[in-house]
Amino acid sequence: MKLKLSHKPWWGELEHDLKELLTQSETLFNRVSAWEQDFHDYSFLVFPAAKAYEGFLKSTFLDLGLITSQDYYGKRFRIGRALNPELDEKKVSVYEALASFCGDESVSRQLWATWKESRNLLFHWFPNEINAVSYQEARNRIMMVVEAMDVVHLSCKIKK
Repeated sequence: MKLKLSHKPWWGELEHDLKELLTQSETLFNRVSAWEQDFHDYSFLVFPAAKAYEGFLKSTFLDLGLITSQDYYGKRFRIGRALNPELDEKKVSVYEALASFCGDESVSRQLWATWKESRNLLFHWFPNEINAVSYQEARNRIMMVVEAMDVVHLSCKIKK
């Protein structure tokens, strides 16, 4: 089952380096099935897509006016903190602002779930928690990222 991401309607709007990262995940995924070696954890297939997802979110948040250019170019802004619906922040969160901009909370919920499942849980190691993913689960996580990008493209009218 091959991945092909460049046909997506938002592909042309992505920055070059984000396209490169998504292409890396696509290429790795499409080639690893031919390798003779099995791996305990296929999360390495998802990492480039997860990094592209981070860039996509930051760019989207900037385009929607939900973060400042200082947040975008700086080193302190954290997607996980901004999208986490459970954090009790004194200022309006990106999660809430995005829900308001896009019409309901479903987009924010999907972006947060994708961030947790396809980025955070894969990038961190904790004792007594095995966050290893199978080849098929890696595909599902990559597709989760792509579907989240689809939803933003379709649900939140971004003017560039």
